[in-house]
Amino acid sequence: MERRDFLKSTLAVGIISSTGLPVFAREPVPTEYDLVAVKDGEPDVMYRKGIEALGGIDKFVKPGQTVLVKPNIGWDQPPEVAANTNPILVKAIVEDCLNAGAGKVVVFDHTCNNWQFCYKNSGIAEAVKSAGGRIYPGNDEKDYKQVELPQAISLKKTKVHELLLACDVFINVPVLKNHGSAKLTCAMKNLMGVVWDRGYYHKHDLGQCIADFLTFRKPDLNIVDAYRIMIRNGPRGVSAKDTVLKKQLLISTDIVAIDIAASKIIGFELDEVSHLRYAREMKLGKSDLSNMKIMKLTV
Repeated sequence: MERRDFLKSTLAVGIISSTGLPVFAREPVPTEYDLVAVKDGEPDVMYRKGIEALGGIDKFVKPGQTVLVKPNIGWDQPPEVAANTNPILVKAIVEDCLNAGAGKVVVFDHTCNNWQFCYKNSGIAEAVKSAGGRIYPGNDEKDYKQVELPQAISLKKTKVHELLLACDVFINVPVLKNHGSAKLTCAMKNLMGVVWDRGYYHKHDLGQCIADFLTFRKPDLNIVDAYRIMIRNGPRGVSAKDTVLKKQLLISTDIVAIDIAASKIIGFELDEVSHLRYAREMKLGKSDLSNMKIMKLTV
């Protein structure tokens, strides 16, 4: 099936998922732990250990469903620079979803550099294809539909990619790294890759807009790649010298909780990162790590 035909077929029922609810109204899947933290393994091994502890991917993905996996593919950089999500992790997630019976697993990002170079040189295009998933470009404004965010403070409306509006399950797979404007880029900021006009965010309080988007749609599952993290010159990076090998991975259904936990790995406090502070003030997720049920695992 060609890209345009796929989009037409998946959007034929509007923005209603197979649950019968608009995608933005879905309740989070209940889990035993608020957060699973894994360390000292390769990306795919840590993922498999972590998702098992959270109940397995089939807790989130049901047979026949369309799954959107959203990594960071924004930059024309190789994996060792850690500007993009690790392709080994992306491949493992796509394979797992398909093994759970997903009808389709689609992957895209609205890239900052040329999308073809980003997809190829990040290693993610090949990883997705070899896993049996489908990868789509995010560079055409026609593929974005305007939505309203009545509960937002600054981001009252924005254009969102059709793949997000059409999916049954949304899995957010950011890479943790430093960011020149936002200080931290991780799960919340990764959602800027599903909207068209990112420039609006930068002109109207970046942190507030990042938090505002959560009033429209939160991912069903967040998986943070902290295998190799960029500690300076983010978000694009210059070379592997900008990175530190951490060999960590976080999984949670709570996007605010996972970003706050990730900020500790890179060395930020909650109040240092405006979008984390705004998310706490808006009560968009759990923000007190001391009151969370956290499973810590070592490979």
